[in-house]
Amino acid sequence: MNMIYNVEDKPKFGQVIVFAFQQLLAIIAATIAVPIITNGNAGLEGEDAMSIAAALFGAGVGTLVYVLFTRAKSPVFLGSSFAFLGSMAAAFAGAASVSLGYVGIILGAVMAGLVYVVIAILVKFVGVEWLNKLMPPVVIGPTVAIIGLSLAGNAVGDLQKSNIEGGATLIAILCGLITLVTVTICSTYGKKMAKLIPFIIGILVGYVVASIFTAIGYAADVDALKIVNYSTITSLFEGGVTFSTFVSVPQFTFLKAFGGFSSIDGAYIGTVAAAYIPVAFVVFAEHVADHKNISSIIGRDLLEKPGLHRTLLGDGVGSMVGAFFGGCPNTTYGESVACVAITRNASVVTIITTACMAIVVSFVSPFIAFLNSIPSCVMGGVCMALYGFIAVSGLKMLQKVDLNLNRNLFVASTILIAGIGGLSLTFGKVTITSIATALILGIIVNTILAKEKAE
Repeated sequence: MNMIYNVEDKPKFGQVIVFAFQQLLAIIAATIAVPIITNGNAGLEGEDAMSIAAALFGAGVGTLVYVLFTRAKSPVFLGSSFAFLGSMAAAFAGAASVSLGYVGIILGAVMAGLVYVVIAILVKFVGVEWLNKLMPPVVIGPTVAIIGLSLAGNAVGDLQKSNIEGGATLIAILCGLITLVTVTICSTYGKKMAKLIPFIIGILVGYVVASIFTAIGYAADVDALKIVNYSTITSLFEGGVTFSTFVSVPQFTFLKAFGGFSSIDGAYIGTVAAAYIPVAFVVFAEHVADHKNISSIIGRDLLEKPGLHRTLLGDGVGSMVGAFFGGCPNTTYGESVACVAITRNASVVTIITTACMAIVVSFVSPFIAFLNSIPSCVMGGVCMALYGFIAVSGLKMLQKVDLNLNRNLFVASTILIAGIGGLSLTFGKVTITSIATALILGIIVNTILAKEKAE
């Protein structure tokens, strides 16, 4: 595909702002969804809740780190990773306090990032053939699929929730399904921007529908119709209009973690390690796939230049830095890759501007308040599509795998059943999540059957 702007090109200032805003719209829905979902999974509310403003800030900073490590040769944006949702929930579940939970998600991101660093060093000196043997598509595909499938319950649960006590489940479901249908229609039949940002359009449509029901509910004094809680917005004006009404500093994760460092013990470190490290290997496969995809779009092999070892270092270290501020490990975003393909703008200057824009927006109070007011049911509708995409992307990896061979059939089936069935292993206070267990079992079965000959 011929690029209008190549990697090294610098569009005019006005164009850069427009292109960057497109990128921000493409990644913002998924980036803010991760802390929102984690708050629900871990039961975090009020001041204890993860900050979506901090997650945006972390994504922006993490992307800048990635650009630095890749020497501004790779036009990719990093955003909050859905693959680590279970890991983040496990970090809070295994913690004696909320502050220790925040220590855990920072520590887990560092562990996952170090996996990338180690793999990057190995790739630099010995190539990638050993990784292909350890985790072929028959192992990675089903593992990625169960990441999405294991989160299906969360999406359906959110789909049935309003943000106001007393809101009817059926009304919430209706708002969520309208959101889902809007996303699917825009993604399938949309043109240009509509096709690029179906999640944003879906959220806005769902929010408007929920607001209409809420307005009718207040007018008719019917609690069942009240879906949207506007308190996050109205609270900005409770003390009058001040500077903080419009600008505020995000609640960074490292600040929330300060009180928990003294409570760290070996068992908790083991729990966090078991929750994060195996998932890092799964996300590594997504990293390679995304970079192969963007390479085909821009006509340059990014695995050769700047090199897979540099993209891995950028992703790993960027994820550590992003989680330090926002709590969420980052990953390369397919939405960002799609934006490059549609706009035919591969300029890294655009990516840098998008990262800076995400950082600035995280300080804008009204914008963040609006994001916090989005009903759970609306996010549930979006997540049904998002989690489905994760599951299907894993299944697509199996398309070229010959499942007529017993070896492949047993490896894939072992991973799928262990993951979907929720097989987790607990050793004292250390718990290996179902996804991690499934991946480990898949690697073991694949290794045992490695000598099977084709029939």
